[in-house]
Amino acid sequence: MAQEFGFVGTVIVLTILAFVIFRCLRAARLSRDTFGALIAYGVATLIAFQALVNIGVNLKLLPATGLTLPFISYGGSSLLSALLGIGLVESVLIRQKALEF
Repeated sequence: MAQEFGFVGTVIVLTILAFVIFRCLRAARLSRDTFGALIAYGVATLIAFQALVNIGVNLKLLPATGLTLPFISYGGSSLLSALLGIGLVESVLIRQKALEF
């Protein structure tokens, strides 16, 4: 990614990834129930761990593991699971308000 977009592009992509993680943590804080908070914390942890391991492998600080960079690297099942996790977090956000009929 850095080869194609340079330093500025890489910083922008990592900032967007950090923003997604922050929004998942915010959803967990705003959740009405414990289960919804645990879902949001779990998705935030999953995305943060995958990103940190991928960045560590690319900087040659960690051994090669095969984890993809969430939402960026090529991998169909990884992208599907990340999008499913974000969908669950969005569901937690929708359900924070009392339902009115």
